[in-house]
Amino acid sequence: MNILVVAPHPDDDLIGCGGSMIRHLRNGHPLTVTYMTSGDAGSLRHTKENLTEIREREARQAAKILGINELIFLRNADGYLQYNQNNLVRLINLIREKKPEIIYIPHHRDKHRDHRTTYALATEALRRAGGPWFQECEGSPWTVDTILCYEVWTTLQEISYVENITEFMPLKLEAIRQHQSQIRDIAYDEASQCLNRYRGITTGRGEYCECFQALSIGKIS
Repeated sequence: MNILVVAPHPDDDLIGCGGSMIRHLRNGHPLTVTYMTSGDAGSLRHTKENLTEIREREARQAAKILGINELIFLRNADGYLQYNQNNLVRLINLIREKKPEIIYIPHHRDKHRDHRTTYALATEALRRAGGPWFQECEGSPWTVDTILCYEVWTTLQEISYVENITEFMPLKLEAIRQHQSQIRDIAYDEASQCLNRYRGITTGRGEYCECFQALSIGKIS
C-alpha cells in the first residue's frame, strides 16, 4: 500500500498526521512526503535562502527518525503558494507516478492560506489524475481510494476517521522537535501533543488520537 502525504510546509505533515505516518511505516507501507513550500518565511532570524536550507535539513532529520525514505520539496514561495497550472501538473504527475492508495492533505477550512491552497491544489489534482485528460500531464490515470484531511492550525468541525496514535506519540514528538527553527518561537510540539490528547479524550478511542475528515475512504491499513 503506497502512502502520499502533501504538506504546505515542513512540520505540517508531522503535526497533522505524524502518528498515522508512523503506523504506515511500521506496517511496511512505502510513504512519500511532498512539501509545497520549504517554509522560507517561517522565521525572521534567517534569510529566506538560509531558512530554506535549514528547514529542509530539519525535515530530513525528522524523516530519518521515522524511517521515511523519500521527501520531495517543490519549493514554492512560503506564504504565496499559488493555485496554478504548474503546481497542478506537478501534483498530477506525482500522484500518477507514486500511485498512492491513501493520501493525506490539509482540510479546506484551515485558517492558513497556504494550507487552503494546498487543499485546493491537491483535490483538483486528484480529480484530474484519475481521468484521461490534459496531454501535458505524464503517466496513466490513477484514482486514490482514500483521501484524509488532517488538522494543523484550525481544528476540524466534522470528523469522519480517528486514528489511535498513543503508542507512536513519543516518536511523533521527537520528530516534531527536529524542527528547532520553528519550535524556538512557537511550541508546536506541545500544541500537537495537547490536540492529540484532546482528541483522545473526546473520541474515547485512545490516550492520543489524530482525527481526519475523509473525502473518500477505502482500505486504511
